[in-house]
Amino acid sequence: MPYPFVESGETGPMSDTGQKPEGRALYRHPYPSPDLAARHPFVAYERQRVDDQTMRDRAESFRVSADGRRSVRMFSSDPVPRDLIEAAVAAASTAPSGAHKQPWTFVAVSDPATKSRIREAAEAEERTNYLENRMNAEWQEALAPLGTDHHKEFLEVAPWLVVLFEQRYELRPDGSTRKNYYVKESVGIAAGLFVAAVHEMGLATLPHTPSPMAFLRTVLDRPENERPFVMFPVGHPLRGLLVPDLARKALEEVLVVVDGT
Repeated sequence: MPYPFVESGETGPMSDTGQKPEGRALYRHPYPSPDLAARHPFVAYERQRVDDQTMRDRAESFRVSADGRRSVRMFSSDPVPRDLIEAAVAAASTAPSGAHKQPWTFVAVSDPATKSRIREAAEAEERTNYLENRMNAEWQEALAPLGTDHHKEFLEVAPWLVVLFEQRYELRPDGSTRKNYYVKESVGIAAGLFVAAVHEMGLATLPHTPSPMAFLRTVLDRPENERPFVMFPVGHPLRGLLVPDLARKALEEVLVVVDGT
């Protein structure tokens, strides 16, 4: 593709405001460099620019929707079409990742027998956590307002369990391996997008992390390079369910602005 930035006085594409691209004025070392663009494929990034008020309206609409999301532990057993799970995974897989390695695998489970095995193994670990003091007193105190315990019936009731695995390294078809980069950061972003996608389509989920989770690799027969990161039961929330009355932190508690003033 032609290199997108032009020097002053050169011919080149005009912006939507009738001005020449400003890249050369802002960047001494623009990306990609001409040499990089010649050696690897690049495409133009097309994004329609909108006015500030439209952006504010979109931001507020998303915030309101996101603020309505809750983690639920009481799911309906009503079926959820497979294509909706696929759509949520496809959205999650748009996440940025280190060196674009996309080091994740989503395993979607609807088979009742497999869900039962997962529940049995998860509850065994959680009994140790809650009843045999593997979780220390401070941890259990933090969980007390949520009322969680070792019973995980939702793992069988929810129509889908989606287990997200991190690929610690790439396992190639010939048996060789390649390093993946920023694996946890990349998989964490994908997990967040999955939660947002599920909520946006009108379903509910719960990021569930029974500790330890190694049993999931065995039950789901995953390769040695994969490690369970988080498990998501997905379904419709049960009618009339209750959730903890929690308040999210105010903006000033989570945002620090450094603006030079």
